[in-house]
Amino acid sequence: MKWPPHVQLILDQQTGPSSRKPPRRTDWLAPSVVAGLVRVLDALTIAGSGLLADALLFDSGAIPVHALYSIVIAIVVGINLFQIADCYDFRYLSNLYQQSRRLVVAWPLVLVILLTLGFISDTLDDVSRAWVGLWLAFGLGGLFAVRVAVQAQIGAWHRAGRLTRNVVVIGAGEHGRRFVEHLRHGEQSVNLIGLFDDRRERVPDYVAGYPVLGTVDDLLIFARHHRIDQVVVALPWGAEARLLGWMKKLRNLPVEVRLCPDMIGFHLPHSGVSHIGGVPLLNVFEKPLAGWDWIVKAVEDRLLAGIILLAISPLMLIIAFGIKLTSPGPVFFKQKRYGFNNEVIEVYKFRSMYQGSAQGGLGVVQQATRGDPRITPIGGFLRRTSLDELPQFLNVFKGDMSIVGPRPHAVAHNEQYARLIDEYLARHKVKPGITGWAQVHGLRGETDTLEKMERRVQYDLYYIENWSFFLDMKIILTTFLVGFMHPNAY
Repeated sequence: MKWPPHVQLILDQQTGPSSRKPPRRTDWLAPSVVAGLVRVLDALTIAGSGLLADALLFDSGAIPVHALYSIVIAIVVGINLFQIADCYDFRYLSNLYQQSRRLVVAWPLVLVILLTLGFISDTLDDVSRAWVGLWLAFGLGGLFAVRVAVQAQIGAWHRAGRLTRNVVVIGAGEHGRRFVEHLRHGEQSVNLIGLFDDRRERVPDYVAGYPVLGTVDDLLIFARHHRIDQVVVALPWGAEARLLGWMKKLRNLPVEVRLCPDMIGFHLPHSGVSHIGGVPLLNVFEKPLAGWDWIVKAVEDRLLAGIILLAISPLMLIIAFGIKLTSPGPVFFKQKRYGFNNEVIEVYKFRSMYQGSAQGGLGVVQQATRGDPRITPIGGFLRRTSLDELPQFLNVFKGDMSIVGPRPHAVAHNEQYARLIDEYLARHKVKPGITGWAQVHGLRGETDTLEKMERRVQYDLYYIENWSFFLDMKIILTTFLVGFMHPNAY
């Protein structure tokens, strides 16, 4: 079957280590983050309008204690009441009519609750009625102004494509066609890229005007060079075997995976239901570290990396001096390794082998062994103590790596183990790390058996599926307590 010209061009792009690195993603900008920012703005508006009303009425310079208590209680009650009224539902944030209806009821109700609490506690006589009335007016105006600004900003983000989800559909049959047609007419926040189907000889080149870009294996390549946020699988009930096979491959992608409502899902993991264009979809795999999680992880990495680099800079200078004294060649060594979403990155290390012996990560890579003649006099000590890894904090500061995450492997090792271990590539759903859950359990250094690598992969997948800020802190603390020495590191 003849492929559409632009589709063939996409799939013919280089996919090896020398290919151009895809543009960095902005996973922090998610609906949950936008809703969280609106909550913060609402809290500031409630506080600011109360303080402004007090300043205009009394001009005393000192804010009464009862007014401060009232403002704090109003913030707590208001945010919760707005939540109940769906004021933070992303579907309504850009709809001024819906927001106005909710705020006109919810904000006065907040002050009614506040006055009721004052009556019950017998403190109502301390509260100025004029202040409450002015606070009601200023607060309503401020909350409405926030919604106008939020609507404008959401519109700008949508026009720039930053809040638009890039979606691909697997299944170019009847179920896929119906889903695509529904999306085309009912959802503007979705950018449907195209479809994929393993039955290339049995499906058309286009479905409802969208191209069929290739097979599921082509999708795995396509995802390295194009941003994909969500994969929707559209297959009939009787395609259980194909569905399970596809899910095994899709688990390796750092994307959300969803099933259409008439899909079979009894043998698949799932965590609730979501919607696109009003269509309920079964959640199978979630995208790790998106939205607030992405922000927390990014701040954690940059902040800790900056502090650590300042603290270890004298030690790094001493190590650099020792390397130059004991062997000719550069201080740093850069090795190509796979990072997030199988993108090739250059990982920095202190050179621990003689110049010309160290391998850049491509081709056949020989792991270091006990008594390896390629290792310099100081190199053995650096490797056993993991001091050769210190320059990787520069990778963290650049954004290529995290402090905690699956350890990156050489490109050659990656491709070797990807063929031998089914879930191996799922390690790349997050950025690689300097230390990780596998490493604090003793799984570091030489992996001379397949069983060792399989155990490492299982620990890495556990970390990805159970990530939290506190788990990162536990791993970092354990790394320092256990130490960096290990008998398997040569």
